[in-house]
Amino acid sequence: MSAPELRPAALAVAPTLAAILAASAGVLLLASGATPSEPTRFAILLAFAPSALIEISHFVSSIIGLVLVLLAFGLRARLDAAWWASLVMLAAGAVLAIFKGLNWEETATLTAFFVAILPFHEAFPRKAALSRMEITPGWLLSAAAAIGGAAFLGWWMFNHVEYADRSWMRIMGDREAARAIRSSIAAAVVLMGIGVWRLIATPATPPVVDDTDPDFDRVRAILAKAEAAEPASNLALLGDKRFLFSASGESFLMFGVRRRSWIALGPPIGRHDERMELFWRFRELADAHAARAGFYALGPEDLPDTVDLGLAIQKTGESAIVPLESFSLAGRRREVLRRNWRKAGEGGAAFEVLPAGAAMTVMAELRVISDAWLAHHAGGEKSFSMGGFDPRYVAEFPVALVRSEGRIVAFATLWTTAHKASFSMDLMRYSDEAPKNIMDYLFVELLQWGKAEGYTAFEFGMAPLAGLDDRPLAPIMSRVGRLLYERGEGIYNFQGVRRYKDKYDPVWQPRYIAAPRRWAIPFLLADIGLLSSGGMSGLTKRPRPNSAGRPS
Repeated sequence: MSAPELRPAALAVAPTLAAILAASAGVLLLASGATPSEPTRFAILLAFAPSALIEISHFVSSIIGLVLVLLAFGLRARLDAAWWASLVMLAAGAVLAIFKGLNWEETATLTAFFVAILPFHEAFPRKAALSRMEITPGWLLSAAAAIGGAAFLGWWMFNHVEYADRSWMRIMGDREAARAIRSSIAAAVVLMGIGVWRLIATPATPPVVDDTDPDFDRVRAILAKAEAAEPASNLALLGDKRFLFSASGESFLMFGVRRRSWIALGPPIGRHDERMELFWRFRELADAHAARAGFYALGPEDLPDTVDLGLAIQKTGESAIVPLESFSLAGRRREVLRRNWRKAGEGGAAFEVLPAGAAMTVMAELRVISDAWLAHHAGGEKSFSMGGFDPRYVAEFPVALVRSEGRIVAFATLWTTAHKASFSMDLMRYSDEAPKNIMDYLFVELLQWGKAEGYTAFEFGMAPLAGLDDRPLAPIMSRVGRLLYERGEGIYNFQGVRRYKDKYDPVWQPRYIAAPRRWAIPFLLADIGLLSSGGMSGLTKRPRPNSAGRPS
């Protein structure tokens, strides 16, 4: 293969390789600073180099070694600043190796590392400053272990040198030992300083942002013009999320926290060019807080980014999307749907959409319908990954109403997007007096309304656990998920949800969860369920029997 064909593969492995080289160079410099120089070379060096330069070279080299160990973390995270800093540190270390004791092998090794990293600048696209690099407790422990290992190596060598009983060599050895001790202590003090700085500088867990917080207006402004946004991005307005904002303030990533789980809901929202930086910042911030990072409700277009982040991926179900341009009630396949829609209309059902904010005028009626609907369904109001009935939240969106004989009998809140790529429905609730086929009537009217408004697609939402494989070589979580899908109708109407949405001939797209380690995914899914249901009390709340005898 030619060099241009190999370059993409080289760029893919460059961050990991550069991190290994930087860490190796750091350990090399720490070990070199803690061990005695070769006597003959050192005697030659003393003949032309002042002792102050030798002392400074030893002292600074050990600090450079520690810095390189820590920079390996930034290289692994593809930080542009870490690439530049590593080149400077490698070059400085190569020069100082000469003045420590004519260590030309060390100089050659550091120069080779410099040359190996130099051609791959484009593999480090992240522009975040080094001061924003979240050094994790594990990385600090690794650096401390490197310093401790180098110090132990130095102690062992100074107690086993062949010239320990020769008088002038003993004097030189004592000076070397003092120099090595100073170098190791300097590196340890710098590491302690970095550890203290990390405790002070690492941001606290971002607080929950609700409608009383000034940042809530920033969220609204970003949603109003976002290039990258899905209908479910509007869950940011629920008032229970935490946010990471981009440096420009034009993008954000929303997430929830439950104990050790930090769960990002969907990909970053806002500008396309700021997505990857927010992905990385979230993972690093969670890691710095010793938390489990998870990314929930990701789509196929997000998979390349999750691969770059080094995450394990698990499919959680499929989402139904109906292209509005091709949707029609004509044909035999739509006969039942067409009949249900027509019967509801002939029975007096009427559809309208109130603009955002206008629902406040009918909020009392909507509250009665919502309370009646909730009484017939398991669990209470939802949160996090699903909307709940809150007057302020409902008023954020357009609201579709169905009236029968002038009375509201059903409503749905609509999630819209800035560029009208797609829209969806959040809350959909109806009263006991609603026509029997109210859901079919409402969905058909919504599809026709969206098409008239210029939207290209309607998102029907998730069919949990749909599309998972139960093959002998499939991942164990896929096989368990498939078993639940086929046998778990008593827990949730998995197959019924899929069949109902299939009536509209949607395009099914997979949805995923991603985490740094595959074993963490079951814990993250459990925490997502608890976040969405309001804890164990919400999960165990049972519905009241439907007095009208209608299916709920």
